[in-house]
Amino acid sequence: MDKVSPDCPYPGCFFCVMKEGNPSKRRASILKFFRELPSQDDDGQVLPISGLWNTAMAHPNDPEFIELGIFECMAALIWKGLKNRRWLSHDQNIYIPYYAAHIIGSYTMNMEEFAESAVHAGVISPLVELLRGRLTWVEQRVAVRALGHLATYTNTFPAVASHGEILELSIQLAISSLEIVYTHFYQYADRRLRYHCDLLTRGMGGVEMESRKAEEWASQLQCWSLQLINCFAFKPEFIPTICKPEFLVKLPGMWGGLVNENSPAGIGLLRTICHHKLGRGPVASCPGIIEALCNIARSSDDWQCMAIDCLLWLIQDPSTCHKVIDKAVPALVDLAEITNLGDHKRLGDTIVNVLQECLQSQGTGRNTISNHAKELIEELLNSKQRLKWEKKMPKEDLHIKQAAALVVKLEGNSLFSSGNIAGAASKYSEALSLCPMRSKKERVVLYSNRAQCYLLLQQPMAAISDATRAVCLHNPLNRHAKSLWRRAQAYDMLGLAKESLLDAILFINECSQTNDPDLSLRQNKVPDYAERLVKKQMRAAWLFREAAIKHGGVHGEGDAGDIYGQESDGSEWETASESDMGNDGRVEMVDDDDDDSEWNNEDGRKDKYDKTTLKGAILYF
Repeated sequence: MDKVSPDCPYPGCFFCVMKEGNPSKRRASILKFFRELPSQDDDGQVLPISGLWNTAMAHPNDPEFIELGIFECMAALIWKGLKNRRWLSHDQNIYIPYYAAHIIGSYTMNMEEFAESAVHAGVISPLVELLRGRLTWVEQRVAVRALGHLATYTNTFPAVASHGEILELSIQLAISSLEIVYTHFYQYADRRLRYHCDLLTRGMGGVEMESRKAEEWASQLQCWSLQLINCFAFKPEFIPTICKPEFLVKLPGMWGGLVNENSPAGIGLLRTICHHKLGRGPVASCPGIIEALCNIARSSDDWQCMAIDCLLWLIQDPSTCHKVIDKAVPALVDLAEITNLGDHKRLGDTIVNVLQECLQSQGTGRNTISNHAKELIEELLNSKQRLKWEKKMPKEDLHIKQAAALVVKLEGNSLFSSGNIAGAASKYSEALSLCPMRSKKERVVLYSNRAQCYLLLQQPMAAISDATRAVCLHNPLNRHAKSLWRRAQAYDMLGLAKESLLDAILFINECSQTNDPDLSLRQNKVPDYAERLVKKQMRAAWLFREAAIKHGGVHGEGDAGDIYGQESDGSEWETASESDMGNDGRVEMVDDDDDDSEWNNEDGRKDKYDKTTLKGAILYF
């Protein structure tokens, strides 16, 4: 049996206990350690707690410490920190409530039986006190994380829900989290609590690293609050509490940002709300939400399908259809060529069927549709009927239609080159009417070219519509680089920074993998025009931007606000049409080659695309 090191100054040291070779003695010693630790006032307690934190992070499914009372120990330590401020301020004890709540969250994130043990150990009440803000936002972050894990499971959700204040506290925290972190930490570097800085960077970074990590943690604080609210949203009885207009209106703007892009954040909660009939009414009546859902539905990020689900459910509900139909139809028509998206199979067909049913039910009850929306649906249905007819046509006839479309397209290209942008757009429309529906590659080019015309004609919504149709037709989905760039510019014209930023980053990612010499990145260099737009939109979509404006935009020296929160060079940013200029100063030309024609030989390029995270894309800069 290993013996306690004679050099260890701490009797019953946890690390010495862990070296015990006899399993039964080791378990007995660990059990004793967990029982006695909360009542001890010795220095150095943070060392075993940080060791337990590391163990919980590395082995969250290991039951040994659960069986020996770690949850009771952690709950007691949190209470001690809340009730005994003298002890909390002594030595390094200020770190202990944070580590204790983090340990609870780590051990409950995967295993329901561990979560049940945690509830029986009484962890919820001290976590709620941290959620209230009894200490600081750093402890709030790990408390809402732990409560979110406990609320995920069927058997432990009732215990969480029995604390009625948790839902209200989470809603307020989701709304105010970014401002809290900005004002309590980010804004003034010289006022930051030392232990906050140590926890954020593990002592490995300076002011700038602290600021970047603070942005990440602020995003997590908001997203984990939304995750906890989402657990309540699955229960109809909590929908009225959640669906307050002042909260709903903010949800589309709550996103993980580039530092936390894997969280569904606000759109995930909106999807859960819209799944309930009780929730669809407040969503449909809330100003701005439908427009935001349409923008997200047209986007090319991971949460596109969630926004589409919301729009389809709202349209299918007779009580909300009349409130959203005119705004939702243009977006859904643009998306009708999607085949599969995530777990959604034949999504485009689903969209067509829902819109067709909506058209057929118009005039009944309150389901009235504007003439414009009706025309869009009818045009979509006609295109589907046209596809059926074309399947019965001889191949020779389809070749003739394809050739005619090509001639008209080239006429459009010529007009574009001569500066007749409106005439070129008209020719591309004519070519689309001729081009066979099955010629998807050629239709991608035509839609993308017409989107470029609309950009130069200062018609951003029309450009967004055509660019979206192009990326939906393209194979792989959402990967047509030129259309992504054109849509990024159109969003820029409308002041939609987040949407523009995401498309610009996807454009850069695609350029890094394309064989197109006009788009490929020479020596991994990002085109200047793309870099300028991304930097501009990173400032405009900065997570702390609203808080910075509200509180005077004061930044700590050398912090990330110098990069995202304010202009660093004082230069004027170019307009969307100006940012369409290449390095040689010319306006980006439309596609005039036929390499994309479905009637030509395939180029055989395999889909080697590995999903590049937005965070990874930023590394280009």
